[in-house]
Amino acid sequence: MEGILPLLKPAGLTSHDCVFKLRKILKTKKIGHTGTLDPDVTGVLPICIGKATKIAEYITDAGKAYEGEVTIGFSTTTEDASGEVVEKEMVNRTISREEILKVLQSLTGEIEQTPPMYSAVKVNGVRLYEYARKGIVVERPSRKVMIYSINLLDERTEFAGETISFRFQVSCSKGTYIRTLAVMIGEALGFPAHMSKLVRTQSASFTLTDCLTLEEVERLMAEGSISQVLRPLESALSHLPKMQINDKVAEKVKNGALLEIPENLKTCDGPIIAETAEGLALAIYAKHPNKQGLLKPVKVLRNELE
Repeated sequence: MEGILPLLKPAGLTSHDCVFKLRKILKTKKIGHTGTLDPDVTGVLPICIGKATKIAEYITDAGKAYEGEVTIGFSTTTEDASGEVVEKEMVNRTISREEILKVLQSLTGEIEQTPPMYSAVKVNGVRLYEYARKGIVVERPSRKVMIYSINLLDERTEFAGETISFRFQVSCSKGTYIRTLAVMIGEALGFPAHMSKLVRTQSASFTLTDCLTLEEVERLMAEGSISQVLRPLESALSHLPKMQINDKVAEKVKNGALLEIPENLKTCDGPIIAETAEGLALAIYAKHPNKQGLLKPVKVLRNELE
């Protein structure tokens, strides 16, 4: 069994829980997820099976899109709805649509975030949520992330009430904490806030319409038709640049040969896919650190032409 299974992650399960369940359903151990989703978060979770586990990191590194809801008026320990209330401040004024749009615009582009205490980021080899569970607060390293776009999904012109909630859509780079983004939106408006709902709508090239539920996967497995819905590993690499190679070079690629950088890819700094004329991905290459003009293999994906 090999391929990508776009899973519709349900609420109440961690990403690891989903992998654990799928190992039992699919009767295979070689399964990995492509980026942690918090238990309360639902949506797109691409699962790599078999040989496709080799490319899990390239899905994780690709952009993501979410639809979330920010609630202004109180903040929580976890920055989402599952945490305990930390600070509460009644919204004592009407907030205009223009003010919210201005805040969203100010958070577009490269921004700096500090990971929440309840997160999987490691400090001194220990995950932050482990410190948080013990009541220990440690200094957290800030990181720069890219917000490609934020759109307000609410038609109101004015927002009023002791607490105010509105939905938004965001497209962002890996490593972005949408919980923290919700808190930042509230801070910019002058009030404590948290993320009250979140759905991941896209991960790499996979969207909600591609996804299957755990129940659907179980049914397809019982029917013996699960292989028909698994996506080829190439589908998870569609966002990366490609170089086409002939059969003679393909034999060398399978043995880890260095290749010359094609003229059209000389300005490319990231990974490059070496593929056959039929679009079969054979290996992932990157610029050689010492030999100018050459590419070195990072991962050989297939040792045989299939």
